[in-house]
Amino acid sequence: MARRNPKISLPAPFLKRIRFREDALPLPEEYPFDLPWLSDDFDFAFEKPVTIFCGENGTGKSTLIEALAAVCGFSDAGGNRSVAAAASEGLLDVNGGRLAGMLRGSWLPKLTNGWFFRAETFFSMARTLDDLGSPGADFLSYSHGEGFLRFFEERLQRQGIYLFDEPESALSPRSQIRFLKYLQRVQETAVSQVVMATHSPLLMALPGADLWRITHRGLERCSYRDTEHFRLWQSFSLDPESFVQAACKEDLDSLL
Repeated sequence: MARRNPKISLPAPFLKRIRFREDALPLPEEYPFDLPWLSDDFDFAFEKPVTIFCGENGTGKSTLIEALAAVCGFSDAGGNRSVAAAASEGLLDVNGGRLAGMLRGSWLPKLTNGWFFRAETFFSMARTLDDLGSPGADFLSYSHGEGFLRFFEERLQRQGIYLFDEPESALSPRSQIRFLKYLQRVQETAVSQVVMATHSPLLMALPGADLWRITHRGLERCSYRDTEHFRLWQSFSLDPESFVQAACKEDLDSLL
């Protein structure tokens, strides 16, 4: 089992930067290295305790989170340095490990504590924790969403780096607001670092967080109000009937 970090006094973010190693260049031409936001001079800096990535399916959000998990020394199937979710359930097609093998992370300080949360391997991870007799585990005694929330609340009180890939997948809007409160505590105390990929406009609206949109043009910092996710939900809320009629006709451009 990996040795735990002593508690440190420096605030998050702890992982400061990721970039390609010089000996990894030039990049291969196949996926995931041909994603539009990747290039030989890729260099991303983390500036806030909470960093959020949004974008359409297929833009590489999950690949990026998987790669960060591997850079942190966590299993790309989910878990941490000493506990990994079982990846034998036919659920995963992991590309982040290949990307991580060519990345270098800059830390201040280097942490080994934390967790990589994947929604699709949550129950596998929960069973593993139960089998290990982890104190306070028993996440399987709760509904899917309640199990998620109990895990988030318990883990985010600990110092470390936490990576979330679409954590809203089993959360109702009310539960997403509870999770938003946990994230706000992280943002205010800087006791932990969170990097998250999400489709949820609620989570994107976290005050003070660093929000980045991944598109076919690359990575760009943005406001949640400028995301397609928010504009679609806003259009629905203003006129649900007209929205649904237009959406069923696949006239999405008229809704933005």
